[in-house]
Amino acid sequence: MSGTRLDPIDRKILAELQADGRMTNVELAKRVGISAPPCLRRVRTLEEAGYIRGYHADVDSRELGFEVQVFAMVGLVSQAESDLSAFEDRCREWSLVRECHMLNGEVDFILKCVAPDLSTFQSFLTNDLLKADNVASVKTSLVIRDAKDEPGVPFDVLEERINRIA
Repeated sequence: MSGTRLDPIDRKILAELQADGRMTNVELAKRVGISAPPCLRRVRTLEEAGYIRGYHADVDSRELGFEVQVFAMVGLVSQAESDLSAFEDRCREWSLVRECHMLNGEVDFILKCVAPDLSTFQSFLTNDLLKADNVASVKTSLVIRDAKDEPGVPFDVLEERINRIA
């Protein structure tokens, strides 16, 4: 479903929850300019429709001892749908893989991995990823530092687009 099918209040609810998913319904209602009961109904409707997939804490991986973050670019031998799906399923099983995205172009997948240290990642790379069925190549890049890590979508861009269409 497109974001343009939501009314301005629904989009404001999503933007506010994306910024702070822990606020109370009363605070959310106040921020979007409606009373608490209809706000709660709207949130539940947004959840049921799949616009809100969940609520998560943004934990600091380095504070928790995960000092290594790596992006792994994976090329597969076969790009048949069954092989792509099998690789995605395997990625879901690996706890060090935090994100898995299928790409168009020279690389089939990019994986975001975290590990407590380089030797743990190297062990995963050599014992799991490189030995996985259908994997032809893996190129890795170690993250030196994060300049930006914004979850979700830019609601200001969505609003500008909707206003241009209207």
